[in-house]
Amino acid sequence: MAASGFCDGGSKKRRLRGVVFDMDGTLTVPVIDFAAMYRAVLGEDVYASIKSKNHGSGIDILHHIETLEPDEQKKAHEIIADFERRGLDRLQIMPGAEGLCGFLDSRQIRRGLITRNVKHSVDLFHLRFGMKFTPALSREFRPYKPDPAPLLHICSTWEVHPSEVMMIGDSLRDDVICGKRAGTFTCLLDETGRYEPLDSLTADLKPDFKVSSLVEVHSLLETHFELVTPSESE
Repeated sequence: MAASGFCDGGSKKRRLRGVVFDMDGTLTVPVIDFAAMYRAVLGEDVYASIKSKNHGSGIDILHHIETLEPDEQKKAHEIIADFERRGLDRLQIMPGAEGLCGFLDSRQIRRGLITRNVKHSVDLFHLRFGMKFTPALSREFRPYKPDPAPLLHICSTWEVHPSEVMMIGDSLRDDVICGKRAGTFTCLLDETGRYEPLDSLTADLKPDFKVSSLVEVHSLLETHFELVTPSESE
């Protein structure tokens, strides 16, 4: 399903040379209870206060941790690491991910990955599912999403202009804003419709496309883009 933007009705196809994916909740099924993790890190009162100030729009826990004292940062990162380790035991591939990656490979379209998870999780993902994303940037790469730096780094590594790349993720705050700031196309994976209606979103949050499953991305790319292989690049 295309979101409002350049892709409505008979618009000319745009060139696409690469696709960058988020990992948790996009390539893998969500398994971490983020609300419980944030409460464990922040405490109930601080968690409720930040949620109230953000009007329920979510918490950027990594940036919040950077404001803490060193000993508090260490404890917070240990809590997050524990939640992530337990999540790895239940790691599952998102429906449609393997088929989509196979399609991209068949068309020689580059695919990269950006996650706010740790490198160990990315390595395990590659090993367990036999899917390789290059580059694959974890939260050890600074600054992390929603800063556009990791996405621009991938575009630079590929020697591809950001306007010929798509960012796909399940978070408006992290993935869509990252893509918007970098100048790429953006596709929001919204399995449950929690971000409806899109018309109410501001321009910096509104994705170019929205899908309810990765299965839909295959036809979306073929319908709206000219998929350019490295040999066809100018």
